[in-house]
Amino acid sequence: MKTPKISEAVVRRLPIYLRFLNELNVKNVHTVSSQDLGQKLDLNPAQIRKDLAYFGEFGKKGIGYDVGYLIEKIRQILKLDKLIPVALVGTGNLGRALSNYNAYMHDNMKIVAVFDADERKIGGSLNNLTVQPMRELGEAIRKHQVRIGIITVPAAEAQNVANQFVEAGVEGILNFAPIIIKVPLTVRVHHADLTAELQSLAYYLEK
Repeated sequence: MKTPKISEAVVRRLPIYLRFLNELNVKNVHTVSSQDLGQKLDLNPAQIRKDLAYFGEFGKKGIGYDVGYLIEKIRQILKLDKLIPVALVGTGNLGRALSNYNAYMHDNMKIVAVFDADERKIGGSLNNLTVQPMRELGEAIRKHQVRIGIITVPAAEAQNVANQFVEAGVEGILNFAPIIIKVPLTVRVHHADLTAELQSLAYYLEK
């Protein structure tokens, strides 16, 4: 039997489910229905059931989902049950904010190496990590077995950083630079363009 292709939209909703389930877990809520999930997350309960059904039968009719069990399964689906080493390039305000947030979250996606091209920042400390020069990126990525790279550099430098990530064997890139970067089909890129998001949001403001 052919396994159905999972759409990007489904994958992007899984972290949303996981975040809310973690909130329930902290409150010692042990079961939740798709109706409750849909109401809290402003999503169609049928869509939630369909999303989760792609990966297995996790709920019980008339009871709902066991919160702890579903958290465990979604983490496995997203490969968050094992440590995922991450490297960050660019230790400006955004890079520092992302690193601080990552340290606060205590998650299995952990920034293990940070880099910058600015000689004034190299050798400095960021969340107990030493800011390394770009010439050490490839060696550090192989040493720490980094699988995901984060780019928070100016647009003019983003493609060069992406190229170095690809050459070093990184499998996924989260790009915060306001430019579309080009990589081989074997590397997944997600763009986080804060300026574009704000500008599109402005469209919906009342006149």
